[in-house]
Amino acid sequence: MASFRFFPLFLIYISSFLSLCFAGDPFVYYDWEVHYKNISPLGVPTQVIAINNQFPGPLVNVTTNNNVVVNVTNSLDEELLITWNGIQHRRNSWQDGVLGTNCPIPPNWNWTYQFQVKDQIGSFFYFPSLNFQRASGGYGGIIVNNRDVIAVPFAKPDGDITIFIGDWYNQNHTDLRKTLNGGKDLGMPHGVLINGKGPYQYNRTFVPDGIEHETFNVEPGKTYRLRVHNVGISTSLNFRIQNHLIALAETEGTYTMQQNFTNLDIHVGQSYSFLVTMDQNASTDYYVVASARFVNETIWRRVTGVAILHYSNSKGKASGPLPEGPNDVFDKTFSLNQARSIRTNVSAGAARPNPQGSFKYGEINVTDVYVLKNKPPVMIQGKRRTTLSGISYVNPDTPLRLADWYNVKGKYTLDFPNEPLTGAPRLGTSVINGTYRGFIEIILQNNDTTVQTYHMDGYAFFVAGMDFGEWTNNSRGTYNKWDGVARCTVQAPTYPQAATSQAW
Repeated sequence: MASFRFFPLFLIYISSFLSLCFAGDPFVYYDWEVHYKNISPLGVPTQVIAINNQFPGPLVNVTTNNNVVVNVTNSLDEELLITWNGIQHRRNSWQDGVLGTNCPIPPNWNWTYQFQVKDQIGSFFYFPSLNFQRASGGYGGIIVNNRDVIAVPFAKPDGDITIFIGDWYNQNHTDLRKTLNGGKDLGMPHGVLINGKGPYQYNRTFVPDGIEHETFNVEPGKTYRLRVHNVGISTSLNFRIQNHLIALAETEGTYTMQQNFTNLDIHVGQSYSFLVTMDQNASTDYYVVASARFVNETIWRRVTGVAILHYSNSKGKASGPLPEGPNDVFDKTFSLNQARSIRTNVSAGAARPNPQGSFKYGEINVTDVYVLKNKPPVMIQGKRRTTLSGISYVNPDTPLRLADWYNVKGKYTLDFPNEPLTGAPRLGTSVINGTYRGFIEIILQNNDTTVQTYHMDGYAFFVAGMDFGEWTNNSRGTYNKWDGVARCTVQAPTYPQAATSQAW
């Protein structure tokens, strides 16, 4: 890993032939210029990364099996890659947009991504994967709609709203990168943005004059699908809407059993779809809130993100205190139980007509087991670095996939350990040597002091279990082998020293 410790990346080597092929399905084309833009979301002039002058970037709105073509012109002053968070690049890893598969796009060059959203649906987002650039923006939403012939397990909503929540620093990503490379923590962010905008002035002590906030315009009595993405870099956020229930319906391509929440923890990199009915009295507007979790609430209160839900017949502005989140901002058990309650709707079809539960992942033959343990940062060769299982990943000068394809020797080693190494941590370009067409059980053992989120690029995995404490073989007795969600990003909380998430 680099010296920062957010969004660890699993690099799994599977010896197989990957071909670039596209079926006779429709093509959808986008043409983007990625460039800098100066704005002041929190009242301080800040350089952000915009796409086609938009911050956040344009929405990619496609349908199952569409072929997506995105021509990206890099007008930044440094290299760029765009990754498609949650899009499953089956047999086509070349389009992932990470250093493991792609060479960076140099400044003033362009690159055309081409991939198929094959057999998937759901809510996702894209972002720049290099040089900590996501801290300055460059992200946007991805919607993969069902084909007309596949039923959706809820009535068609009256509207579709994409919402980005995330922590924000007034420094740009280059300054933040220098801080991290210098061995220091970033400290508390300056705020939480909602759709790239600062908080509504609900309190003059915390929110100064002149801050632009986001407003979501809705009609009374109608139901909307809200696709909410945590696009931040390190902060778990609790999402809620004043006086409204949010009904969870989908997460990262999996239709879930619908259940109502008053608030839900959304961790870094995660995406959720909620159905929200506008059933409240329209005498006033309502607060939409994203607040930090597992922090000192008194100190972090000024960081809270606040937007406005505006009924078309509203008679007044939102007022009063913000809606309350969990009773205890440090209550990890509440958050863990929320996560455990999210289950697949096994009676629904998704991208295909067969029910999602027809694939019995609990009966698969597991061929490889890996326990990945992370710890707080340590000094390695004079630099502060993080590790997985005792190894701090170093990017080679040739992308792994290219080195594999052209048989370039010495760029990586197929020796990532099944269990954490003992002894001093080390640097290495160590890769998991998976079994072709096999199934891997991955245990994410978080021994850090903060919540960690893990993302598997280009694939989804079943979340089989989640618990506090050190994982053992006996932990398999607690696995959910029937209706665990398939997703691309999962959290591993801490309590107080360790917690585990199990993924197939």
